[in-house]
Amino acid sequence: MPLNAPAAFIHQQDGIDHYDQKIRSGYTMQTPRDPLSVDFRTLQMLLRVYALRSFTRAAEELGVNQSAVSYTIEKLRGVFHDPLFVRQGRAIHPTPRCEEIVQEAARLVGEFRQLAAPVDFDPATSQQRFTLACNYYERVLWVPQIVHTIRAQAPGITLDIIDASDIGHERLLNREADLLIGPFERDDPDFYRRRLYHERYVCLMNRDHPAAGTSLDMETYLSLLHVVVTYGGRWTSRYLVDLKELGHALKIGLRVPSPAGLEQLVSGSDLVATVPQRLSKVLGHSVQVSEFPLATRISIDLVWTAPHHRSAPHIWLRELIHRVVQASL
Repeated sequence: MPLNAPAAFIHQQDGIDHYDQKIRSGYTMQTPRDPLSVDFRTLQMLLRVYALRSFTRAAEELGVNQSAVSYTIEKLRGVFHDPLFVRQGRAIHPTPRCEEIVQEAARLVGEFRQLAAPVDFDPATSQQRFTLACNYYERVLWVPQIVHTIRAQAPGITLDIIDASDIGHERLLNREADLLIGPFERDDPDFYRRRLYHERYVCLMNRDHPAAGTSLDMETYLSLLHVVVTYGGRWTSRYLVDLKELGHALKIGLRVPSPAGLEQLVSGSDLVATVPQRLSKVLGHSVQVSEFPLATRISIDLVWTAPHHRSAPHIWLRELIHRVVQASL
């Protein structure tokens, strides 16, 4: 630790970031710092602490000592006149002012990286690494084709797939993901969006089910016993939202956290599953597919943020995904 470093450091104890007594007892304004002393490496440290919610993990990822990260954050406290992170229980959380600073810092770092990057981008020789956030639907329908296309055109590129759940947009803002694909409805100036297609719902049931092969009206549909995908309670399917708004309640016989295995659950039982139409083509080989009685639609989009908007590698990836999806519709 530098000899002239401030005393109010977050330090390591049993693998957890803790504030020392000075921080726990309340933030004390540090000596103001010159804003022009902040460089892009300083901002990058702030972004990693914010994304990981840990000084220790940020230091490990950046390949520096934890004291260097602590000293940098302390320096930024003096620049922005704000504690930036506060401790609650065993975790640290960003202040509202930190949230604002991080969004602008991400934009600045991203734009500078684009400025410093080579003007030309050659997929065939690129060693770029991308992180794509999506869920089971996209992983089953589109990720295999996307991966095969990338491997054919850009064998040096690495693609990381992470779960989007219902926090895909937050993962973009936290720079945990470069690109989000899925039915995520959110209007926000922080995001760019490109529509891939609209999707509708259908019903899966056993081929010997009494309602199999019939046109399901709402009364019949509501009388059936349903299996509902809960997504771990983190996201609600659009058809359930529409049914609730109309005052309808389903008879639920089973709840599962994922669409994986729905075909086996429905086949040979009296259960009915409501799923996106394109997913039914993957799940519905041994079951009957019937129309869902509402005209509910969901939109599947590509979503990204400003730091990657003009980046040639990211533009290439977005165009590739769009072409792959459009060619299969």
